[in-house]
Amino acid sequence: MNQANLNSLNIEKIKYYAAFSFLTIRPLLKTKLLEYYNFDIKKAWLADKNDLLAFCKQEEMPYPRAFVSQRAKLNVEECYKLAFEDKDVKILTIEDKKYPPLLKEIPDYPISLYYKGDLDSISYDCNLAIVGSRNASVEAKLALDKILSEFKGTNLTVVSGLAYGIDAQAHKSAIKNNLKTIGVIGCGLDTTYPIQNKSIYEDIINGAGVIFSEYPLKTPPMSHNFPQRNRIVVGISKGTLVGEAQMKSGAMISANLTLDYNRELMCMPGSIINPNTQGIYHLIKQGAGIAINAQDILNHMNWDIISKEKEEIKLNLSTSQKKVLDIISLEAKSFDEIINHTNIDTSELMITLTELEIKGLILQENSKYYKCR
Repeated sequence: MNQANLNSLNIEKIKYYAAFSFLTIRPLLKTKLLEYYNFDIKKAWLADKNDLLAFCKQEEMPYPRAFVSQRAKLNVEECYKLAFEDKDVKILTIEDKKYPPLLKEIPDYPISLYYKGDLDSISYDCNLAIVGSRNASVEAKLALDKILSEFKGTNLTVVSGLAYGIDAQAHKSAIKNNLKTIGVIGCGLDTTYPIQNKSIYEDIINGAGVIFSEYPLKTPPMSHNFPQRNRIVVGISKGTLVGEAQMKSGAMISANLTLDYNRELMCMPGSIINPNTQGIYHLIKQGAGIAINAQDILNHMNWDIISKEKEEIKLNLSTSQKKVLDIISLEAKSFDEIINHTNIDTSELMITLTELEIKGLILQENSKYYKCR
């Protein structure tokens, strides 16, 4: 593994994080063990019986026999070697500054994530999880594509599980509309599952975003991995949009996790005779928001999404321009009010306001007030 891929951690720590990823124990146990040892991953791995008994007493958890028995069969050096057989695989740990901030807030956050793709291109400011039926109707796919097309070229990041149906459509629509996308899979990064999504997988890792997995290479797509995967999809995101969902489905698990994590939940309505909308209307009756267009999502999330073009413009603003935008970001203000708040002289402010209007960042309201677009 290349030294540049180690992020801010040293190889010694990475070896133990890799070893932990080979344990097929509950994610919550890994999380609690790491926290108990104050994020010293080596100490957590080497915990002896007395330490584990003290840990169990404090956390009111049963003795972790599976952890002890599995650990005894694993070699840390060999785990490290196997985890990074693919030179394109990198690792992100809970100690890394680039770890998704919202994901830290869930109780059983993954202590590490393997990934492929351009992590530096990902912003977590406006992350939307999109989940739904693997057997999604044509109407649902078209509706989702329409909604995401309205976000074209903005800083929205689409998060989904790279499965059939709604997941695949979410990623495809994101890529088509120049949106960054995060795929979270329930197998190793050397496995494309389902194989029909291979082109989506390749598009994501080749510039459209990043693919995360908490599982090491050669981990097959086993059924029990997918509910665990769902917590990451939802945990990374500020809100979840449900496409189609039957009452008993992975999408409903994700919807309930969204509520458990105190995140925003929205649903795309559909035909009442479609069995895949049973879960949708159940969630709406329980108070989930309804989304039929991008504006519904913006209103529900209280987001002020901007285009990537405008983001680039904002990076190159003068000090005066930035001051003005800060002042009018929450509410429109008159010329005199802006002067009073910024102490910019009259002639300079006139020039600044004109420049911001030309850049398309502000507009005049009633020929008197200035506000952000």
